[in-house]
Amino acid sequence: MSALTPIRFSTFDPKSLAEVEGHLAVVVTPEGTMDQAARSANRLSKGAVARLIASDGFAKAKTGQVITLAWPAGLAAEALHVVVLPRRITAIEARKAGAKLAEARGNKALTVKAGNMSRAADLALGLALRSYSFDAHKSADSETPGTVTIGHNKPEEIEAAFAPLMAVAEGVHMTRDLVNEPANVLTTTEFAARLEDMTSLGLEVEVLEEAELEKLGMRTLLCVGQGSASPSKVVVMKWNGGDKDAAPLALVGKGVVFDTGGISLKPAAGMEDMTMDMGGAGVVAGTMRALALRKAKANVVGLVGLVENMPSGTAIRPGDVVKSMKGDTVEIINTDAEGRLVLCDVLWYTQERFKPAGVIDLATLTGAIIIGLGHDNAGVFSNDDKLCSAFLKAAEAEGEGAWRMPLGQAYDDQLKSNVADMKNVGGRPAGSITAAQFLQRFIKDGTPWIHLDIAGVASVKSNTAYAPKGATGWGVMALSRLVQDQFEAE
Repeated sequence: MSALTPIRFSTFDPKSLAEVEGHLAVVVTPEGTMDQAARSANRLSKGAVARLIASDGFAKAKTGQVITLAWPAGLAAEALHVVVLPRRITAIEARKAGAKLAEARGNKALTVKAGNMSRAADLALGLALRSYSFDAHKSADSETPGTVTIGHNKPEEIEAAFAPLMAVAEGVHMTRDLVNEPANVLTTTEFAARLEDMTSLGLEVEVLEEAELEKLGMRTLLCVGQGSASPSKVVVMKWNGGDKDAAPLALVGKGVVFDTGGISLKPAAGMEDMTMDMGGAGVVAGTMRALALRKAKANVVGLVGLVENMPSGTAIRPGDVVKSMKGDTVEIINTDAEGRLVLCDVLWYTQERFKPAGVIDLATLTGAIIIGLGHDNAGVFSNDDKLCSAFLKAAEAEGEGAWRMPLGQAYDDQLKSNVADMKNVGGRPAGSITAAQFLQRFIKDGTPWIHLDIAGVASVKSNTAYAPKGATGWGVMALSRLVQDQFEAE
């Protein structure tokens, strides 16, 4: 896994400013008020901070902005970063400021003089999230990131607050690594092996191979991978941190390690991006890692269906009819609508085996959701207002965009088939909604369920607030927060 930036906490000592090497950061309010560390930096730099505050540029500075003074006189540091933050800040503001600091310092060692900042742990989380690069396949040696030191008046208290946040950051990094990996490396077998490695964290991990999946009747999942040489698998991860008899929350992820579209072949342009079509499974894996690392007091199961969708003489064809584990038959109209075929069997198996308190599935399911919501929000579909509201609240609290979309009988009617119980697509209109309607057919009455279409947010072409371009790790923070708020035992 990509190395996380080392972050440590120390007692705040403004007198040590002159000797700090690498990069140094101090905090100034938008009104120009300097704390003790900023005043010391200003004195040592012969008024450089005061001159910055008096400048026209500072007057236009926004909350969370980082202004850099290179090679400041009177300091050993090669750069002094002035972070513009009010005394009272939100967690999101602190995280975004931390992310800005991560961009500004590159891989240099960084010392942040945080003083009494109440949100110093969130600032550190922003630094951890943004200090990410995927260099596994670059021949040049990547530069090891320098240590981040947070100076605070209560370092032990801030370090304790940061520990569960760092667990979440590690889960986010795992998700990014999985989504960024090329398909010739992250095969279904390699993916399952990486999940099995998490038994060292206390997770129970079980891999169901093709023979067992066939015995269980997971024919829709198996039909997606039957054109590939890579074996299809389902991996079950269990975290038992709650009451012994409490029903678990279930997380289910689509893990198509590469999607050519199958016989309904995708256009060549952009097909290289389909290494990220296992993004839903990646989020489930990262969330389970985060929950285990922070010892969540909840019962959570994570299940991922791992397949590869390839065209070959054995691939499923348009017009074929396949029976699901549930027993419903599906007419295959488009083999590129494969994610729902994977998920429907895993969803049914999850409910049959675990009788969960709620089910949340995640998938890079449709291009239609990108047309509707762009790259700032995931599509949220649900049959349960209470669970949906709780998730949306958690996503907002963590700064992860999510927007609820409608469901309804008219959309469901688009799935009618003349030769089977349903088609696997409902036509171009409302494509993301009809995909959700397909999945809802495999949710038992009375089971609270959310479907998250993350096609627009799992991997992006430009930098985000917390990540460089590429995989974002969207969803790990929101799901961890949902478990914390709604499912953890007192």
